Amino acid sequence: MPYFELVFNIPSDRVFSYRGDEKGEAAVGKRAMVPFGGRDSLGYVVGQRDYPPPDVAEGSIKAIRRLVDKEPVFDERDLELAKWMAGYYFCGTGQALAAMIPSGKRAGDYPALAPDQDIAPSPLEISSEQERALEEITSPGAGNTLFYLYGITGSGKTEVFLRAAESTLREGKSVIYLVPEISLTHQTAQAIVRRFGSRAAAIHSGMSPAARLSEWMRIRRSGEAVIVVGPRSAVFSPVKNLGLVIIDEEQDGSYKSGSAPRYHARQTAMKRCASAGARLVMGSATPSAEAWKLMRDGVIRRLNLTRRLSGGSQPEVLPVSLERCDGCLTPELKEEIRLTSRMKRQTILFLNRRGFAYFYHCRPCGYELGCKRCSVSLTWYKSRGRAICHYCGYSATPPPACPQCGSLEAGFSGFGTEMIEEEVRKTFPDLKVLRIDADTTEKKGSLKKALDLFRTGEIDILLGTQMVAKGLNFPGVRLVGVVLADTGLHLPDFRAAERTFSLVVQVAGRSGRYFPDGKVIVQTLRPRDPAIVKSCALDVEGFFETELAQREALSFPPYTRLIRFTLRCRDEERARAAADRLASIALPLLPPDADALGPAECPLRIISNQYRRHLTLRGKTMPALHAAAAAIIARYEKGKDAKVYLEVDVDPVSLL
Repeated sequence: MPYFELVFNIPSDRVFSYRGDEKGEAAVGKRAMVPFGGRDSLGYVVGQRDYPPPDVAEGSIKAIRRLVDKEPVFDERDLELAKWMAGYYFCGTGQALAAMIPSGKRAGDYPALAPDQDIAPSPLEISSEQERALEEITSPGAGNTLFYLYGITGSGKTEVFLRAAESTLREGKSVIYLVPEISLTHQTAQAIVRRFGSRAAAIHSGMSPAARLSEWMRIRRSGEAVIVVGPRSAVFSPVKNLGLVIIDEEQDGSYKSGSAPRYHARQTAMKRCASAGARLVMGSATPSAEAWKLMRDGVIRRLNLTRRLSGGSQPEVLPVSLERCDGCLTPELKEEIRLTSRMKRQTILFLNRRGFAYFYHCRPCGYELGCKRCSVSLTWYKSRGRAICHYCGYSATPPPACPQCGSLEAGFSGFGTEMIEEEVRKTFPDLKVLRIDADTTEKKGSLKKALDLFRTGEIDILLGTQMVAKGLNFPGVRLVGVVLADTGLHLPDFRAAERTFSLVVQVAGRSGRYFPDGKVIVQTLRPRDPAIVKSCALDVEGFFETELAQREALSFPPYTRLIRFTLRCRDEERARAAADRLASIALPLLPPDADALGPAECPLRIISNQYRRHLTLRGKTMPALHAAAAAIIARYEKGKDAKVYLEVDVDPVSLL
């Protein structure tokens, strides 16, 4: 009887041996239910051998209970990628495979996105700028080249992406098209289906596990799906003969996974393209600082798109101070909403904060109402009558008076999308208002329905969080109001200014895409902050000139690379001791051009009753830093405190 090697979704690279199942269905590439850790667990079959491993007694080897899959769901190429991820991101191979492969237990018989059809002809004439960009991307010698389509919002980046995809498919190769948000997946998927019919597939978290697995298997079967669209995890799509990867809105933080394996889709795409000899094309109106520097240094080939193509022009952007404003909407923004309504046009209001209000404070004694399990404020949801923690889900009924001194001068301040919606409805009772955020789009299909209503003109004012900030194209929008531009500027993170700048420029780009009268009102408490000034001027070059100079002076990315260790434990002293021990191991092992930041408390000191401390390695080059991190982890694991959990984040996008 053959023996099989399995890995599991655990932070270990250890391989476990099992005897074959009774039906003889086990094979490399399938998932199996096996006895593991005192219960039946899902494992990934990664190897087969005719004899038991020499260091294990044959009688102690357990048998596979049953196979989950009728046919393999991953192959040697997928396994190689998983092993690379395990090595680069310091996770288990099984963890990498779990991130790659949809978790559905059975692949159902789901239809393709559209009936069979040939590639539809491109519907638009393209500009000379688009033509030049397309020629560069599709030139015969462009394999393994990195391109960046840098263009203002509305300049036709999507059409260049789609034509590059057409060209790749004509070569007999496949395409992966990444978008950052599920809200963009719907719009991009529709455009791709119109162009490519049933040769297209979509994979995203809004689908059921079974539906995702079904699409995964359809992609694996050669020829059935050759262009795949989706957010971060779509980078793993098992396409045959990969020829092109597109990363739209490359700067978006959602391309970085927040849990193990903490991979970045951009880095993973670069690895896949390098292995397959494929082209990588990124694009945005607001590149990441890393991409901007690589373009400046000539590592990435920059392709410029400088004008809007649908009759629109860059909007007029007006910063307005909130310092002496009663309520959430300034007189300037209210007047522009009325004017836009009289013109029979639409408004988008953007605020990157959910809930009604977010900060409970007592004026006389200074008491603050925070989460009992996390070191953060609770967010007041008026519609639910509860104050909720966005990190752990803890909720409470807000006290009628200050719990500390009994004062009635205590309550919530600050504003979220719920409060904005209430004020907008009171101020403009004759207008139709729709709010979209994570709280209103939980029901399957609700986000797509909401965006469709706005697109057809049935909604006058669309209010939302990041879901409305990027990529969406609404012809009727004249006005964009940024309710509070500086929500993220106060965060203790070196990327805070970059994120704020990018969000303001991106949401401003929803305005005036088809008419030359777009208007943007940017409400702010910091009208003189450089990130606000540059974003209101839509001055990308000026912003990065200043930002990169500051990053270089402070030795932060993109001039250095980071590897962050975060230790968490329910016992604060244990967390501190573990962090100190890790630092004592790390410092002697660092290369000459590297240093360490910390150990110190994380800015978010407690999450879900876990005390958090971090140590961040910083170096000029990743290979030397990565090797040092591997040595540090190996030494730390010997004699570590089992009650302290270690997280390792290579190239972190946040230091909170």
